Amino acid sequence: MTDRNTLPSGPPGDEWKACCAAAYSLDVVALLLGDAYHPGGTALTRRLAHGLDLGEGRRVLDVASGRGTTALLLADAYGARVDGVDYSPANTALAQGAARAAGLAERAVFTTGDAEQLPYPDGGFDAAVCECALCTFPDKTRAAAEFARVLKPGGRIGITDVTAAPDRLPPELTTLAARIACISDARSLTEYTEILAAAGLRTVRTEQHDHAMTRMIDQIEARLNLLRITARAKLTEAGVDLDAAPAVLTAARAAVADGTLGYALLIAEKAP
Repeated sequence: MTDRNTLPSGPPGDEWKACCAAAYSLDVVALLLGDAYHPGGTALTRRLAHGLDLGEGRRVLDVASGRGTTALLLADAYGARVDGVDYSPANTALAQGAARAAGLAERAVFTTGDAEQLPYPDGGFDAAVCECALCTFPDKTRAAAEFARVLKPGGRIGITDVTAAPDRLPPELTTLAARIACISDARSLTEYTEILAAAGLRTVRTEQHDHAMTRMIDQIEARLNLLRITARAKLTEAGVDLDAAPAVLTAARAAVADGTLGYALLIAEKAP
């Protein structure tokens, strides 16, 4: 991507995926977001896991697994056998290292791959999870079809994601940076359920967790203020616009308050 602040015209395709993956591989992202790269953190991941009826030996796929936080939690706390797939080779390597360090390398395996072309056979998983990532996929319909393909009959997909009314987003939340931050290409909860339904996945549960979005905005603001002092050069090198950041965070907080932005949990099931 040649411009960090302007969305590319036309379908972003592989160029967009590479740009997004590279952004989420940066250490500064971990400094801003913490261990869990999504609103609600591990508490919301556990709530999602309960809705998927996970247990010992269940095969689970973590799509857009990042540095492995969710996959390792599912392997450790629920005894699941987890495959994590992420577009970023750097994240895959970090997740593999984390699995070895946690003594979970036999139960959590990580692969570099594309959510729109999952490198797994049909019907191999009892469940799948995708946290705060579907909103960034260029072809959400194709990704949903891939979720359905790799699930066993009766298998469930659990998603937590940003929800948005795209036509109501203010200009500050439609830039490339906003898209990488899971905002500008997010959809309404209704549209997510329709995308999944078209792939043969029937939504069986939805929950709104907008408060988690507000908490993450507050967290980012607090950490950003600290990093201005302790890691300004690292932020600048990563392309963080320190002058624009306050307006973006204010716009995001206001968008949550008026219902333009939110965060939701969704569980859908493949027909038995």
